[in-house]
Amino acid sequence: MNLGDNDTIASTHRGHGHCIAKGCDVAGMMKEIYGRAGGLCGGKGGSMHIADLSKGMLGANGIVGGGPPLICGAALSAKTLKTGGVAIAFVGDGGSNQGTTLESLNLAKIWNLPAVFVVEDNGYAESTASAWSVGGSQVKRAEGFGMPGTEVNGHDFFAVYEAAKTAIDRARAGEGPSLIHSRLDRHYGHFEGDAQTYRAPGEQDRLKAETDCLTLFRHRVAETSLLEAETLDGIDAEVGALIDRAVAGSESAPPPPAGDLLTDVYVSY
Repeated sequence: MNLGDNDTIASTHRGHGHCIAKGCDVAGMMKEIYGRAGGLCGGKGGSMHIADLSKGMLGANGIVGGGPPLICGAALSAKTLKTGGVAIAFVGDGGSNQGTTLESLNLAKIWNLPAVFVVEDNGYAESTASAWSVGGSQVKRAEGFGMPGTEVNGHDFFAVYEAAKTAIDRARAGEGPSLIHSRLDRHYGHFEGDAQTYRAPGEQDRLKAETDCLTLFRHRVAETSLLEAETLDGIDAEVGALIDRAVAGSESAPPPPAGDLLTDVYVSY
C-alpha cells in the first residue's frame, strides 16, 4: 500500500502473496502456476518464479536469500537515475542467515541505497526453529550495519503498515536502508504432507484460533466502526469468485507452444 509500480520488490520462493499485494494480475498468476500460455512468465517460470517487471515484481526466487542482492541493484538504479523508487527485499528467518543477505545489508548501507529488508520470521525455516538457528537479534544485526531496525507483530496489519511506511518514506527521502523484523507464526506445514513432528501437539490449532491476521483485522475494524461486516463479507465473496474464475480459466488454457521453448533464455542487448 506504500508502494507504486515505480518501486520494486524481490520475493522468496513462496511469493504468491507478495505478487498479489504488488498488483500482479491474479488470472495471469494462476496460469503461470498451472504452466499455461498467458501466464505472467508465459507459463515457463511456474509457481516459484512468478515475476512481472511492469508491476515492479522482480520475481519469486528459488534461491534462499537470492532477493537481497537483486534489490541492491534495483535500489542503485533508482538512486542513480533519480526515479524516487524504493526497493524491498523479503527473506524468511532461514534466508536471513544467508551470506547474500548480510552482504546486501552492508552494501546497501555503504552506498546509502533506498532499500528496505523485511525478515518474515514465522518461527521455522522448514523444520528448524528460528529460536535455535538465528543468533542474536535481527534488529541489532541491522544496527550493527549502521541502519535502523524495528521489530513488528506480523499478525497485526496496522502495525506492519506503519512500520513499512516509516521505512519506505525514509528510503524515499534519501536517508538510506533499514530493516523490518516481522514476527509471526506459521499455521501450516512447510509442504503438503509435512507431518510436523517438530511442533508441539495442539500448537497449530491454538495459533489459527488466536493469530489469524484476517480475523484480527476484522475484529479491529469492526470494534472501531471502520468497516461494516457486510462490506468485509462482500470482499470475501468477490475474492472467492475471482479465484474460481482464475482457476477455471487456467485449467482450460493451452500449454505454451513448442516454439516458445528457446525464447526468453538470453537477453538481447
